[in-house]
Amino acid sequence: MSALLTGFALVFIGLAGGLVVGSGMVAFLVVLNIIPRLAQITNSYSKIRFYERAVVLGSVFFTWTDMFDWNYRFFPLAAAFVGLLAGAFVGMLAAALTEVINVLPILAKRVRLDTYIMWLLMAMILGKVFGSIADWLGWLGP
Repeated sequence: MSALLTGFALVFIGLAGGLVVGSGMVAFLVVLNIIPRLAQITNSYSKIRFYERAVVLGSVFFTWTDMFDWNYRFFPLAAAFVGLLAGAFVGMLAAALTEVINVLPILAKRVRLDTYIMWLLMAMILGKVFGSIADWLGWLGP
């Protein structure tokens, strides 16, 4: 009986967590108008349905990949290409989010760094790049 109760608790926690993360993703995309803004920035309104489908299919595909622990064997150049595409997606998403909610101008005004906004941007970009490289090379731990 205890094993059955534990199983139900795990199923409930897993479904609840998935619902919360999924709701957050939908809220992020819908409330902040990320996809329409991306189409506006790239001047590609005719491709907006493609963007929507790509986000949904990518989310579903990589959810299944993570859930079932699928492994893919790429030769190094293909892995680098996939990494480049993933990095471009995350970068454009972060740029769209930053532009939509105007994080950097507000941050710069609050900490009185208006004249140093370019240095603030470069510090953020280089910190992300070096942190990613350090993580990828295993310098941050096992």
